[in-house]
Amino acid sequence: MWFTRVSISNPVMATMVMLAFVVLGLFSYQRLAVDQFPNVDFPTVVVVMDYPGASPEIVESEVTKKVEEAVNTVAGISSLYSRSYEGTSVVIVEFNLDVDGRKAADDVREKVSLIRPLLRDEVKEPRISRFDPQSVPIFNVAVLATDGKKSSQELTTWATQVLQKRLENVRGVGSVSPVGGVARQINLYVRPAALEALGVSVDQVVAAVRSENQELPMGAIRSIEQERVVQINARLKRPEDFREIVVARKGGNAVRLWQVADVTDGPQEVESLALYNGQRTVLLSVQKSQGENTIGVVDGLNKALAEAASLVPPGVKVEVIRDNSRAIRVSVANVKRTLFEGAALTVLIVFLFLNSWRSTVITGLTLPIALIGTFLFMYLFGFTINNITMMALSLCVGLLIDDAIVVRENIVRHVQMGKSAHEAALAGTNEIGLAVLATTLSIVAVFLPIGFMGGIVGKFFHEFGITIVAAVLISMFVSFTLDPMLSSIWHDPQAHGHAHQGPPVTLYDKTIGRVTKLFDRLTEWLSRAYQNILRWSLAHKLATLGIALATFVGSIVLVPVLGTEFVPKADLSETQVNFYTPVGSSLEVTESRARQIDATLRQMPEVRYTVTTINSGQAAGKIYGATYVRLVDRKDRQRSIDQMTVPLREQLARIPGVTVTNIGQTDLGGGKSLQFSIQGSDLAELERLSKGIMVKLRDIPGLVDLDSTLKPNKPTISIDVKRDAAADVGLNVNALATSLRTLVAGTTVGNWRAPDGENYDVNVRLSPESRGSITDLQRMPINVAAGADGSPRSVRLSQVADVKASTGPNQINRRDLNREINIDANAFGRSGGEVSADIRKVLDGINWPPGYRYSFGGSTKNMNESFSYAVGALALAIVFIYMILASQFKSFLQPLALMTALPLTLIGVVLALLMFRSTLSMFS
Repeated sequence: MWFTRVSISNPVMATMVMLAFVVLGLFSYQRLAVDQFPNVDFPTVVVVMDYPGASPEIVESEVTKKVEEAVNTVAGISSLYSRSYEGTSVVIVEFNLDVDGRKAADDVREKVSLIRPLLRDEVKEPRISRFDPQSVPIFNVAVLATDGKKSSQELTTWATQVLQKRLENVRGVGSVSPVGGVARQINLYVRPAALEALGVSVDQVVAAVRSENQELPMGAIRSIEQERVVQINARLKRPEDFREIVVARKGGNAVRLWQVADVTDGPQEVESLALYNGQRTVLLSVQKSQGENTIGVVDGLNKALAEAASLVPPGVKVEVIRDNSRAIRVSVANVKRTLFEGAALTVLIVFLFLNSWRSTVITGLTLPIALIGTFLFMYLFGFTINNITMMALSLCVGLLIDDAIVVRENIVRHVQMGKSAHEAALAGTNEIGLAVLATTLSIVAVFLPIGFMGGIVGKFFHEFGITIVAAVLISMFVSFTLDPMLSSIWHDPQAHGHAHQGPPVTLYDKTIGRVTKLFDRLTEWLSRAYQNILRWSLAHKLATLGIALATFVGSIVLVPVLGTEFVPKADLSETQVNFYTPVGSSLEVTESRARQIDATLRQMPEVRYTVTTINSGQAAGKIYGATYVRLVDRKDRQRSIDQMTVPLREQLARIPGVTVTNIGQTDLGGGKSLQFSIQGSDLAELERLSKGIMVKLRDIPGLVDLDSTLKPNKPTISIDVKRDAAADVGLNVNALATSLRTLVAGTTVGNWRAPDGENYDVNVRLSPESRGSITDLQRMPINVAAGADGSPRSVRLSQVADVKASTGPNQINRRDLNREINIDANAFGRSGGEVSADIRKVLDGINWPPGYRYSFGGSTKNMNESFSYAVGALALAIVFIYMILASQFKSFLQPLALMTALPLTLIGVVLALLMFRSTLSMFS
């Protein structure tokens, strides 16, 4: 080969080329980001719109359906999901994987903007974002009071105004969200009895406060010398000043705000909670920007915390309670250690077989050059150092040195034939050049299709396949250049040694030499044993074929025993418990149950601390909670997470009023390992089907944490307007709804600027004691048209509407414009594939009405897709290997003889997985 001749003729140039690989590789390595998984772009767009105070049915009809109809016309959509909660609509648009995520987001944003004017004014502006599977919080900080003197409001004020702003300034931080905080707010709590007595409406209060507390620009006045801006400074200086605002006039007398409302400079009403070891805390949850390096962001956050340490007020403690970079560092470090161990063992084995340190060095140099050089191509392709790329390098360590060994051995053979080192290097390399090329291309043919598989698994394994291909091609280039060049100028007088048969003389003979001689005797024994087996096999061809076939069939039979799952579980010394309380429970009830769960968890000796959040997720609700459990390191505890789960599940089941929906880590998308949904047009029929399915699923062995989105209806209060009675007093539905929304849900009527420069919301709402029951609502005064004499009039709500207790759905799910009920569960004691197969049998046995169907999602869907794409990649690899071998042997039949060994490799795969109790997964 020409580059072999050039390398032998120009050893300095060949050395510089190798050094270039090393230098550029190390340069690239320093600039490669480190993360747990590859940075994968999922073309999924999420549209969130808030409609305060609206029930799930109203949210669905007034917001969700209109958004769905608008975005459904965008090209490339694979699935359209929606969730209608109380006061919030969430529409998830999932595109085909070949669609550009940025363009998809722009298209959705354009469609939503077209229907925005058609929505009611009370609907908030849409929040449109691209879905990122790694957008889960990567860093959580707890701010807690150590002396019990700091109020929740004081903790929240410091956490949001000081610490949160510092964390948000860290490069790579996407958002910092407070959980469990109680922000400062000027509350204007109107008293219904006073409103009724003075004939003042809540709308008058809202209008008066808005008009009296503001700064307004008036333009500018100009003269020849200067220009001055004119503005009205009418902002109130103190919270007490709100009391003196004139909200109405009655008989010529001013009615001031203090006469109809209580003005308090206090906290917002608590909507979410965070508990650290059972103590209320303010939790700052940090998410990184899409595409950013987790470890780099966390390092920046830790630095910001260290700089802010001097700003922490007395009696306040700041503690990092969750750091997702820890698991990434441990995981990547483990893979790196495996890589170095594999490399060391490879070089050791090469030395034992070649019994020559010169030959070992010549061939062994291929390993570091190829590995380090691969970092250059990883950098050029935009890859990161992650579990997938490190696993690729670990897997190909043994492959990288194969070409070098074959080339070196053939050169040594030519030296032993009497040729000079220069002639032997050139002739030996040229002789087996095509064979080495065919071997390398066969490896490329296996792994290149893996890098271009479809589906989600293809997105993750793109870097895997390309990394191996780059490393193998570099190793082949080194084998054809550096190895012949070194062999030509660095001749080994005892190439393949083994010549000294006398007693040990040197220190080498007495130490390492003894080991190599023992190894030589072992390989000679193995060689004789192999020859005996080979003679027997050639003499008993049918028996040999029968044994091979029986072993192969036996391996196939054992495959179902292995079990299947999408991603194998790992013990990272942390777990999670998700739960909910009965529908309609207050925040206080959920908190009391959460404290019981915390206490149960902290009784376990393996638990280091717990962090519980309530109503922290997007439109989650006050009945939903999640407890993050940090365990002591694995080496310091006897039980694994799986071993702890069984007694924990039994103990939590004894807590009344709590339904535990998950124990353990969720999958990459934040869900359970087993997910499916049933779709149809009628919600009542879906409820009937889901209840029957749930009963049958509970009998499946290994299925735990079974739950569905079908919950009991939530207690509501229904207000049916008496249209005739309302019309008689000049009241329309829109005016009634506006007044009630302010009284019940509250209305923000501007903000107040504190002396420290911070702005705080000013909120008008009924006082808490005046909105606790149906009776309170019935007695609410509603202003109507003025009387004949012009005096204001009011009626009670019960006079113009029927106010009664009712129920309504907790949430409404839709998929592809149809109603949907989701069912999910976890597998325990059996593989996810086995349990999933049993679920499918149950679903296939259901008598589905026309128009109703089921579909799997989450890890189950991904697992099925990954296996199908893997089979396709394997078939493509086999075809490529045949084409390469046919070209090498110049025959259509001879490659088939070699390729018959491929199916028999299943024997080793099955035995290895059984030995280490592993399953068939995305990695195996």
